[in-house]
Amino acid sequence: MDNSQDSVISLTAAECWSRLNDHELGRLITRVGDLIEVFPVNYVVDRENLVFRTAEGSKLLELTINDEVVFEVDDYTDTDAWSVIVRGSARRLETDDEVQHADSLGLTPWIPTLKHNYVSIVAHTVTGRAFPRREEPPRDGVQPY
Repeated sequence: MDNSQDSVISLTAAECWSRLNDHELGRLITRVGDLIEVFPVNYVVDRENLVFRTAEGSKLLELTINDEVVFEVDDYTDTDAWSVIVRGSARRLETDDEVQHADSLGLTPWIPTLKHNYVSIVAHTVTGRAFPRREEPPRDGVQPY
């Protein structure tokens, strides 16, 4: 039996946001020149933005040089797996109103360090895919492309 047709399921935007809402840890991908970095960050969803906290350092510096980011969250069980990708722009929250609102989101660092800076990622595109986990198809014979 060929299950290749239903091996990858595209998620709707609403399904992507639901999965983002249900999780707290993702990967922030930044790029400055030829340097691409991946940072694990805990986050919260605020409307259709992602918010995380960070200390002064390379992550915050890189976001001021190039605000275009990719953010990825995924998970799996014994029966399925999924991945959601957010492409957007990141900016440090600076006004008192922005910071007060971010403080109300209940976002706390996972590691015991001071992280005074809130960063918001405004999503430009959100895409996701789900993958039912099944046995690998037979390796012999003609495979579809």
